Amino acid sequence: DIGLLVCQQGAQAAAVFTTNKIVSAAVDVCRANVKSRKIKAVVVNSGIANACTGKKGLKNAEQMCKNTAGAVGTNAENVLVASTGVIGRQLEMGKILPGIESAHKALSDSAQAGLNFAKAIMTTDTKPKQAVTSVKIGKSSVTIAGAVKGAGMIGPNMATTLCFLTTDADISKPLLKRALAEAIGQSLNRLTVDGHQSTNDTAIILASAQAGNTPIRKADRNYNKFAKALGLLCQDLTRQMALDAEGATRMFKVVVKGAASNAQAHKAARAVADYPLVKCAINGGDPNWGRIICAVGSCSVKFNPAKLSCKLGPVTVFRNGSPVKFDHKKAAAIVASKEHTITIDLGVGKGNDFCFGCDMSKEYVEINADYHT
Repeated sequence: DIGLLVCQQGAQAAAVFTTNKIVSAAVDVCRANVKSRKIKAVVVNSGIANACTGKKGLKNAEQMCKNTAGAVGTNAENVLVASTGVIGRQLEMGKILPGIESAHKALSDSAQAGLNFAKAIMTTDTKPKQAVTSVKIGKSSVTIAGAVKGAGMIGPNMATTLCFLTTDADISKPLLKRALAEAIGQSLNRLTVDGHQSTNDTAIILASAQAGNTPIRKADRNYNKFAKALGLLCQDLTRQMALDAEGATRMFKVVVKGAASNAQAHKAARAVADYPLVKCAINGGDPNWGRIICAVGSCSVKFNPAKLSCKLGPVTVFRNGSPVKFDHKKAAAIVASKEHTITIDLGVGKGNDFCFGCDMSKEYVEINADYHT
């Protein structure tokens, strides 16, 4: 339950955090330290969130950085920290600090070490989540890799998760920050499991500049290639999270078009993805489009009742404000598949957006009923 990432030569770093007004002590410390010119390590614990823990919690988060810095041979401000787990409990520093020492002794650049890290950060996740990709920048191949944890208490605005990304790209800190924000905005921030934000959401990217690529110093073609690769990798991690959500058996994507604005489209997409009755219908493989239309009508977005339409996959189930005949078995098979897309046309403009969601099962209630105990 202790993970450690080390970049001995130092890396450019960028991060995004929860928008919840109540945050973990780790988030406070990480927000301050990520401003450092170079980051040499990230330390993370699972099991205890170190949130709502007062001055002692802040001191413990700082101590995690100090001990990691001592092991790595750097200063505490060059270390980032993250925590995940139960809110309101103090970290057991008698276990945490020896754990950091043990993690440091086990450092390796092997695939097994990467898998060990992904496992160390899990809480109610049932499986580790990792992804890797590469992209050609100039004459060099740049690698981007990531590990993520998250299964419940997930809602857009830094979907509840801890996400750690590493790359050997040579890229400036401002552009790294921009690329991360864009990637998270189109992936983790588009996933909702239960509509609830955590106090600990953190996504960090470290760039070591070891690939020898043409340095990325402006938003040019090379930047766009890097940003696209990072975005696709983050979407891969997001899908893994959705399919491993607490009790989830399938995921879906809600696409809303014809909205008055992109913001209105996003609001409608999230309303459908968050709607408990929609999520329960999908769990049962039931093409109950009435619940989808109901969710749209209840979220205060502009739409034209005479043009409102809905599709399940390629099957139109509701068109121009009226039900249509469709193959119920085919629609049910689509809804019961591992992944499918719901498309809604509001009929009032050109705005569009999307949101990822997953079904809700009895197991979700069971997991969260027993989580604290």
